[in-house]
Amino acid sequence: MNLQQVRREYLKAGLSRKQLDSNPIEQLTGWLDQASGVELVDATAMTLASVDCDGQPSQRVVLLKRLDQRGLVFYTNLKSRKAMDIDSNNKVSIHFGWLPLERQVKIQGVARKMSITENLAYFSSRPKDSQLAAWASHQSQPISSRKMLNLAFEQMKEKFSSGEVPLPDFWGGYLIEPTRFEFWQGGGARLHDSFAYIAETNNGWSIQRLAP
Repeated sequence: MNLQQVRREYLKAGLSRKQLDSNPIEQLTGWLDQASGVELVDATAMTLASVDCDGQPSQRVVLLKRLDQRGLVFYTNLKSRKAMDIDSNNKVSIHFGWLPLERQVKIQGVARKMSITENLAYFSSRPKDSQLAAWASHQSQPISSRKMLNLAFEQMKEKFSSGEVPLPDFWGGYLIEPTRFEFWQGGGARLHDSFAYIAETNNGWSIQRLAP
């Protein structure tokens, strides 16, 4: 495989300033709806980048679970690597890559923990196996084998065989309050269209076209 020769043209659509909503959350909602409407696999999947206390970045894919004017919400183990990173530096970056639509969105913001009430409301809506998995898995920690993980899951299944599964105190959500958005639409000859929304002090947004 000759990596230098792997390329294609991006010709699906352009993006102009007049097509953009003045509110980046509304713009993102529209693009997300379109990605879901054409049944892209895992359209709500987003890459979350964080930085640890030594300045080492790391990335992982998480699922968007809420989007409103406050920001974007995802849930995780609060003792995972990503959570530890956020504890030391709550500035994060998100990336949506809807490549079949020749679109990308990059978001920068600040991550803040959700309330117990909000965590419980979402946790209660999850399938029971997902609730049990949250109890069984010490996310990001070394384990000796898959067998041990399965055993922990079966132990949780037995422990909570009757009644509701309680919310673990080590599990919850983060709200990412955005400060910058970049919307990218592929263009021919690598002349892509890219626009940045930058948060202003009056709770508004300024919009700039960026060179590709």
